[in-house]
Amino acid sequence: MKEKELRRNLAVFPIGSVMKLTDLTARQIRYYEDQGLIKPERNEGNRRMYSLNDMDRLLEIKDYITEGLNIAAIKRKYAEREAKAKRVISEKDVRRALHNEILKQGRFTTSTSQFSNPRF
Repeated sequence: MKEKELRRNLAVFPIGSVMKLTDLTARQIRYYEDQGLIKPERNEGNRRMYSLNDMDRLLEIKDYITEGLNIAAIKRKYAEREAKAKRVISEKDVRRALHNEILKQGRFTTSTSQFSNPRF
């Protein structure tokens, strides 16, 4: 993972800061957590700590609500996004496995001796 992404995933913001930056109430933020839309980390004192990525998601949820989507529609949108991401990874893994299997079979390997004595 790149440095930038590591920093964006670092949970350092308490809920008060998140409220100011997103213009959401603590109740709204906790509700989105209860609905499984965000998953903030907890510190040793069991306080919620949010990352920049969490705040991005909260702002995205806020935009979806403004556009008229309800929580169920937002959940579907995120589920579809996750399924698509998994499917892309799965297809990539399948291709890699198929490629490795073909190489194991040796069907497509070429011998240099075939080309060392061309008969022209």
